[in-house]
Amino acid sequence: MKATLPPPTHHAAASLRQHHLPAAKAFHQLLLSRIGFVLILVFCLTPWASPPLALALGLWLAQTLGNPFPAFTKQYTAKLLQFSVIGLGFGMNAHAAVEAGREGILFTVCSIFGTLLLGYVVGRWLKLGRHVTHLISCGTAICGGSAIAAVGPVLRARDEEMSVALATVFVLNAIALFAFPPIGHALSLTQQQFGLWCAIAIHDTSSVVGAAAAYGKEALEVATTVKLARALWIIPVALSTAMVFKQQDVKVKLPWFILGFIGAMLLNTYVPATHIVGPWLVQAARLGLTVTLFFIGAGLSLKAIRSVGPKPFALGVLLWVVVSTASLYVIIHV
Repeated sequence: MKATLPPPTHHAAASLRQHHLPAAKAFHQLLLSRIGFVLILVFCLTPWASPPLALALGLWLAQTLGNPFPAFTKQYTAKLLQFSVIGLGFGMNAHAAVEAGREGILFTVCSIFGTLLLGYVVGRWLKLGRHVTHLISCGTAICGGSAIAAVGPVLRARDEEMSVALATVFVLNAIALFAFPPIGHALSLTQQQFGLWCAIAIHDTSSVVGAAAAYGKEALEVATTVKLARALWIIPVALSTAMVFKQQDVKVKLPWFILGFIGAMLLNTYVPATHIVGPWLVQAARLGLTVTLFFIGAGLSLKAIRSVGPKPFALGVLLWVVVSTASLYVIIHV
C-alpha cells in the first residue's frame, strides 16, 4: 500500500511561508537592484547623461535598492577614473596647460600647507586621532581619495581609519559636484576662475572634472591641469608623513596616470596624426568619467555615510569651507 503524506497543518503552512517569504523578498530586491544598476549604467553611456546626474542616480540606487555589485564598483572606480583622465589629455594643448599650471602653483603650495596646518590644529581641538586627522587633511589638501590611499599605508593606518577618512571626503565630493557650478554662475566666474577654484577647493579629481565639465570646456582644461599638478604633491607629502610620524621602510607610489595624461597632452600638441583619434578618445574619457561618478554614488550607502561620525565629518566640513571660501576670495579679488 502506497504511503501518503498528511496535508500540512495551519501552523506548518504558516511556518513554511515565514521561512520562504524573506528569501523571496531578498531575491526580488537583488533582482530589482541588478536591473536598476544595468539600466542606469546603460543610460550613463548615452548623450543625455552628465557627471552630476550620474552621481545622483548612483546615490539614489545606493539609498533605495542598494548596490548589487559593491566589489565590482570598488575595484574598477579608480582604474576607470585613471584611464578617463589620460583620455582627457588628448583634448588639451600643452602650452595652455603650462600657462594654467603656472598660474595655479602659488595657490597650490599655500593651500596645501595651510590646509595641513589647519587640519592639525582643528583635529587636536576636536580630540581626534592623529591618523584620522592627517588622512582627512591630506584628502582635503591634495586630491581626496587618491591622497588618502597613498598616505594611509605610509601611516600604517587601520582599515577603520581609512574608511572614515574616505567616507568623509566622498560625501563632501558629492555635495561639491552639485553646489559649485550654480555658485560659479551666480558669482559670474570666468571659465579660468571657475576651473582654478574647482581644482583647489574640490577634493577628488573625478568631482573636479565633473564640475568643471558642467561649467565649460576652458574650465575643464584649467581644472584638470591644475588638479593633476596638485596631485603630484602626494609624493612629497607622503615622504614628509613618513618622517613626521617616524615610519620606516615605507614605499610611496607614483601616480602613474598623471604621467599618462601628460603624455597624451604632448601627443595631441606635437603629433598631428593623433588629431584623427583624439576626439574619439576624449569622448570615451568623458563617458568613462560619467560611469565613474555613477560607481562612486552607488558606493555611498547610508551605512557608509553614518559610519563617518560627527567629529571627523566636522573636521572635513570645516577644512572644506575654509579652503573653498578663502580660495574663492583670492581668485575673485587678486
